Amino acid sequence: MRYEVFVKFKSDDKIEVEGDKITISVSSKPIEGAANLEIIKKLSKYFCVPSSNVKIVHGLKSKKKIVEIIT
Repeated sequence: MRYEVFVKFKSDDKIEVEGDKITISVSSKPIEGAANLEIIKKLSKYFCVPSSNVKIVHGLKSKKKIVEIIT
């Protein structure tokens, strides 16, 4: 399933899911993929899937991303 993900850089661990849109808060800075890695880990935990089943397919360097989650 594909989701449109909006990233907010805050220290809280908030994930809001509405249909195919997700708003996620990350505390990592967007340096060398640290924020993307945090997004993958949080989404894999939220959807109870291995992190290898979560892929950012578009928007690696953007706050707006398209993420594919294989369940």
